Amino acid sequence: MLVMIQRAIKEQLVSSLKKGQVTVLLGARRTGKTVLMEQIKNEMADKKVLMLNGEDYDVAGILSSKRQSVLKNLVAGYDYLFVDEAQNIPEIGANLKLLVDSVPEISVFITGSAAFDLRNKIGEPLTGRSRVFYLYPFSVSEIIRDYYSALQQLQTSLIFGSYPQVFKAVNDLERKIILENIRNGYLLKDVLQLDNLKDSLFIMNLLRNVAFQIGNDISYNELASKLNTTIKTVQRYLDILEKSYVLFRLTGFSRNLRKEFSKTPRYFFWDNGIRNSIISNYNSLEMRDDAGRLWENFCISERMKRQIYGQSFSNFFFWRTYDQQEIDLIEEIDSKLYAFKFKWGKKEASNPKAFRDNYPDASFKTINRGNFYDFLS
Repeated sequence: MLVMIQRAIKEQLVSSLKKGQVTVLLGARRTGKTVLMEQIKNEMADKKVLMLNGEDYDVAGILSSKRQSVLKNLVAGYDYLFVDEAQNIPEIGANLKLLVDSVPEISVFITGSAAFDLRNKIGEPLTGRSRVFYLYPFSVSEIIRDYYSALQQLQTSLIFGSYPQVFKAVNDLERKIILENIRNGYLLKDVLQLDNLKDSLFIMNLLRNVAFQIGNDISYNELASKLNTTIKTVQRYLDILEKSYVLFRLTGFSRNLRKEFSKTPRYFFWDNGIRNSIISNYNSLEMRDDAGRLWENFCISERMKRQIYGQSFSNFFFWRTYDQQEIDLIEEIDSKLYAFKFKWGKKEASNPKAFRDNYPDASFKTINRGNFYDFLS
């Protein structure tokens, strides 16, 4: 019997469910939004909860009606309205505003998988009356409770990632099949739907190019040349991939020192398994030449999940100079700088002289297999 994973964000979501407020949970498909919503509903046995699915045409018709009487009748007698897959409902923001205006005692909880599409729909109408949360594939702190277990799980995490279905799979073949289905079905479906896109081959070729450049500066001009397109097209598609929770971007940290280079970004995947599925490489770490890149992607994405869930309000960057001194991750919290380098081997990295000289108050740490659990949990 599978144990239900306690999601790190659950208590924050429950606390946000207040009368007259809309709580929004965004994230990629298959990250567990529906399961989490159902879990919260099942634990509210003393409350009346109406749970609907935005992919149902009847539901979409009612919740896009802009008719106060229809909306009031829908929630009559209920304390909470839960709507899964709300990105499928036209003008959902305006309708939810009308609903909470006319039924101020109702609390609304919605999920969506298309970030900027749904945020555009709810943002302006619900200004001041909505709170947005994000759900990612399982984080280290959600699924592992001690360093030894994290170390045992590490190869699987670096190769196959931590989507819930993948984590619960019983063998590597099942993990590969699930990742291929997520990549070809859910991931591409969301990306293509966001802007009425049709070219899935272009998206996959773009993702492959990015996948091989984890930890390196991305040249839009070089990508445009390789893909026989324009810089604006590359930037537009990368923006969509960010907003559909496939990629995230780090920009270069600079306080305008002459030697610091900050013009080009670096891209990373929210999940190592998706990255490896893009390049169709599930080989074990000892058979790969990209273990260091996988380690860097894993550490940065997991640290970001940890800080987002913990509401640390961190800003994240990388740092490098024109003469190739660099730091993999800079975390800025309340103007304090924390610098990290990620080493797959046991070797300790040195703090670059230019960084030490210019930011003497910043801390510096090497993250390797000996200390990663505390950094990520």
